[in-house]
Amino acid sequence: MTSTPTPASTASPSDTETHGTRPARHLRLESVTHAFRGAAYRHLGGELVAVDDVSMSLASNPPQIVTLVGESGSGKSTVARMLLGLLKPAQGRVTFDGDDIYQLSSQGRSSYRRAVQGVFQDPYGIFNPFFRADRVLWKAIDRFGMARNRADALAVIEQSLAAVQLRPTDVLGRYPHQLSGGQRQRIMLARAHLLQPAFIVADEPVSMLDAAVRVHFLNILLDFRTQYGMSTLFITHDLSNAFYVGGQLLVMSRGRIVERGSTDDVMMRPAHPYTQLLLASLPSADPDVRWTDRMTDTEQTTAKPSADRTRCLFAERCPHVMDRCWHEVPPTYAVKGEPSGDTEIRTSTVRPAPSADATADEQAHAVACFLYDPAERNSPLPLAHSGKT
Repeated sequence: MTSTPTPASTASPSDTETHGTRPARHLRLESVTHAFRGAAYRHLGGELVAVDDVSMSLASNPPQIVTLVGESGSGKSTVARMLLGLLKPAQGRVTFDGDDIYQLSSQGRSSYRRAVQGVFQDPYGIFNPFFRADRVLWKAIDRFGMARNRADALAVIEQSLAAVQLRPTDVLGRYPHQLSGGQRQRIMLARAHLLQPAFIVADEPVSMLDAAVRVHFLNILLDFRTQYGMSTLFITHDLSNAFYVGGQLLVMSRGRIVERGSTDDVMMRPAHPYTQLLLASLPSADPDVRWTDRMTDTEQTTAKPSADRTRCLFAERCPHVMDRCWHEVPPTYAVKGEPSGDTEIRTSTVRPAPSADATADEQAHAVACFLYDPAERNSPLPLAHSGKT
């Protein structure tokens, strides 16, 4: 990748002018928690907490991109399902324009369904092989009464296909097996586009696409913000994709948000040991940067669910673990200043976690880690261990 798009949380004057007439809408998670229960989780006391007290917000004017990154099993897809109204949280609220989505009127529910659209991971399993692939487009138009007749509907479909750089002659009337994975995924993006939503929740949309198609898809997703005024929650486990997309970055581990800030802040100055571990695991194409040793066993330990939620859930894997990490849940600290040496802690001030009422622009670089507690000022600054020279 040769360039990095401007972070989505910063809107240019042209963006504001173009989308200034679009009504401001808000989609929020307010301290949501959700657990899955069953015999499979007997070793965890009968339940697996997938999302633990998570708050985040998306605003549509100006349009923005928020990226949620974390390894498999961290709770990212559960967050997506809750935002899309596919899974009701056990605690907390999902709100649309300030109203709980589970208390909306039928008209409000329809408005929410149209305003919040999802694009999912698997372009191969989402289509019914017995129906033509464009059926998902016709059904969406019919469901929301977007056209008076078939000719009008076809015009809307062709416009949306053009927005995702597909030619109607290449996809209309074809069955799923006649299309590539990239074409199928762009049809699902076209389905979202034709409804003109305020928000798109894209859950690992490029993880099953090859590299060339992946960049093409991400560029289209970025265009949706600048050209059509659509805000996106982009969910990925791949930090290179997160860096390319830009915007506001949230790092999730074991159901909790452990770090948040602009993509540049988090990627260039990672604060949480988990974020540093993710970055250290990225391969480098530089022949002068090589692995000189193996990561320690502590760093290699994979994330395992824990029934004890009254502590830092990264303690087993953290090279900087302290006694209090085993007994307390870290609050959120603001990250300020620059490190000037291996043993100096960043200047930090304690603050509450960003409010669900705050927009992504208002959520500055913050980390849930005791290393940033002013009381621990003598603790070493956590530095990303890469084993590379």
